[in-house]
Amino acid sequence: MESLRIEIINPKAKRLIKSLVDMDLIRIKKEKGKSEFTKLLTKLRRRSDNAPTLEEITVEVESVRKARYEK
Repeated sequence: MESLRIEIINPKAKRLIKSLVDMDLIRIKKEKGKSEFTKLLTKLRRRSDNAPTLEEITVEVESVRKARYEK
């Protein structure tokens, strides 16, 4: 089995790929790699002694969003 990573430029190509899945010719798997944001956080945490955790960042983002939408 061979694995490839492709970028879909045209939406028509996605339909073609889905039809190949329906014919059991290919299988689509989601990548389980780290997101770019998680990679950035890891890099920043290495350089800091008191870097916020992902949960702390999430709480802060949620509070800012809540304040923004209450206006």
